[in-house]
Amino acid sequence: MASRQATKRLNKEFKSMQASPPPFIIAKPTEENILEWHYVITGPPESPYEGGQYHGIIRFPTDYPFKPPSILMITPNGRFSTNTRLCLSMSDYHPDTWNPAWSVATILNGLLSFMTGSESTTGSIQTSDNVKRRLAKDSKHWNAYENDRFKKNFSDLVRENKLELQQQAEKEEEEKRKKLQAEGEQENGMKKADINVDELDPEDRIRLMQQQEAEESEVNASRCLIM
Repeated sequence: MASRQATKRLNKEFKSMQASPPPFIIAKPTEENILEWHYVITGPPESPYEGGQYHGIIRFPTDYPFKPPSILMITPNGRFSTNTRLCLSMSDYHPDTWNPAWSVATILNGLLSFMTGSESTTGSIQTSDNVKRRLAKDSKHWNAYENDRFKKNFSDLVRENKLELQQQAEKEEEEKRKKLQAEGEQENGMKKADINVDELDPEDRIRLMQQQEAEESEVNASRCLIM
């Protein structure tokens, strides 16, 4: 159970983060336990994490702010092991370096800075930038459909993720349809170019001319509808 001082301090920090959220970071305590916070880091531009959505947990001790919290990342990311306590200067691995003046915003800004660097620590992993980019691309789908704790604590982001994923799928389907249509038109054009009209018998020549006229009529009709 949180001490009176921890409760007061964490409530104050929550209000501060709502009023002035740090760039690329949102965080809030659970409704059941003010000592357990859930955060979401958005991958910053010009990094392998760009566009990614990384959910994690901070667990504060009952006598916070005099002792540091534990920090975990839940979403697969390519930088940290998931569901694993991270060894950082502001985490419970280093109570000797902890400063009670540090806040939730300080902790998460430090985590983001460490994430975008290359230094190793307990809980970090080594992967290529391509792996990090692939995980960043998959992160919103994973959070929305595979991450139960994310779904419980960030229902608004779940809705946004699903809408964005649906729109992206529709866009990709439309681009695929246009590509297939263009390839089909190109193939038909090549087939027509291969036909020597003079070599056809009169009946085939008439059928070909009728087909071409019908296709031209459809094109003209569609142009009229667009205009």
